[in-house]
Amino acid sequence: MAKRSIHWFRKGLRIHDNPSLIAACENAEDMKPIFILDPWFPKNGNVGINRWRFLLQSLQDLDTNLKKINSRLFIVQGKPVDVLADLFKKWNITTLTYEVDTEPYAKLRDAEVDNLARECGVEVIKCVSHTLYDTKRIVEKNGGSAPLTYKRLQTVVSMLGSPPKPVPIPSNCKTSVSKDYDQKYAIPTLEDLGKDAKDCGPCLFPGGETEALIRLDRMMKKTNWVCTFEKPKTEPNSLEPSTTVLSPYLKFGCLSPRTMYYRLVDIYKQNKKHTAPPVSLEGQLLWREFFYTVGSVTPNFDQMVDNPICIQIPWDTNVEFLEAWKQGKTGFPFIDAIMNQLRQEGWIHHLARHSVACFLTRGDLYVSWEEGKKVFEEYLLDADWSLNAANWMWLSASSFFFQYFRVYSPIAFGKKTDKDGNYIRKYVPVLKHMPTQYIYEPWTAPLKVQEKAGCIVGSDYPKPIVEHDKIRPINIQRMATAYKNRPAKSDSGKSQGKGQKRKTEQTTQGPKGKKSKTTGKNSKITDFIKGGN
Repeated sequence: MAKRSIHWFRKGLRIHDNPSLIAACENAEDMKPIFILDPWFPKNGNVGINRWRFLLQSLQDLDTNLKKINSRLFIVQGKPVDVLADLFKKWNITTLTYEVDTEPYAKLRDAEVDNLARECGVEVIKCVSHTLYDTKRIVEKNGGSAPLTYKRLQTVVSMLGSPPKPVPIPSNCKTSVSKDYDQKYAIPTLEDLGKDAKDCGPCLFPGGETEALIRLDRMMKKTNWVCTFEKPKTEPNSLEPSTTVLSPYLKFGCLSPRTMYYRLVDIYKQNKKHTAPPVSLEGQLLWREFFYTVGSVTPNFDQMVDNPICIQIPWDTNVEFLEAWKQGKTGFPFIDAIMNQLRQEGWIHHLARHSVACFLTRGDLYVSWEEGKKVFEEYLLDADWSLNAANWMWLSASSFFFQYFRVYSPIAFGKKTDKDGNYIRKYVPVLKHMPTQYIYEPWTAPLKVQEKAGCIVGSDYPKPIVEHDKIRPINIQRMATAYKNRPAKSDSGKSQGKGQKRKTEQTTQGPKGKKSKTTGKNSKITDFIKGGN
């Protein structure tokens, strides 16, 4: 029987390094690439308008690139198992290919589709290409469980050897396109999906494989920058990104992590002196791998309850605090600027993510990390199920990181890299005329100064929602109590060992009243993890 195949795009929105696309094309007399607009995602996930735009741009670019290899992208809507049942018959399909996805919903969805294919006599070929390694192999090599520290992950992957090398773009595609293609299978607009393009923020990071590869090339040409890159030394409040901003492209699979990895390897080979994991760019890819692996096998990884690696902390429920944080109205200009940038542009630096996450949870507002995770899921272009949950657990000191007494200052931290407050002036424009000495603490400015700046605190800009210096020690004690009340043999207590240090920028009171200055050369969370790369 002649091979007639479907390649099902989900993530992996690219034609470079796409082994399952190659499998679909190989010896096929007709290969149909499809993308299914699955109603599960808008119903069960928080997908903001900027990420919708990024997805549609990525699909448009994918269709353009498929044309270059004699193919087109077919967009269909509906529950995947129902859509594929119809297409198997309509197109007389013999083979289905797709990229492996390790998220919980994806596993259930794919198991259902695999069963359908079996019943229909359709061969299923699935390949790993969204991560450097097959996460199952990492787990197996670690004795059947996920490595729960970064160092352990490094040890395990070193035993596996180098990741598979990228595969070439397919060159033998044959896709028949009917006359009604534009009516039935064309890429929709935001308006077609019931969205209003006017709600989008500025398009600073266009979606798609083409843009991803251009951005990668531009970054890799800066050889010295690549070789000296250290994530903790990048700036959270620069007016232009101080990192790669490749995280949205990795999230959607517009960029292959293996392609990026081997571009880095080539540069490192030619330059003996370069930074190393965990702070290097290679290290950022390994952070991504780490959290994907843990998330792939940990039950309820995206929530606190029934999550075996998450400390159970009795967070407060405070809708007013949560909404003020989300809308950038906490009265702390650095925090509010970050949240405004997030809502408008869909991207913030990883250290900015650290700051607002710590502020919402253990630092100041004591609101559950799950609430913050939902907000990031809505607004971030690079919102990624495993990485988002992992980072929120880390930054709330619920898992992975346990030095809960190290707290980001919502005032002092931003001053280190932007003493004049230009970042605040851009993203909190009501403060743009505030004198530099008050820009991080406008409530301390005399009334005459506020009047001259055109911003009265309490009227034009909110007063601080909490007193940081008073609430911080209270929350540290609450965290200490939560830690003390952990079951003696809890999984969360066993799994992390001593934890890993993360760099913060302020002196805080430890549990015994001793001052401790955070430094910690092993203190890094990636942009990919945090998203900010």
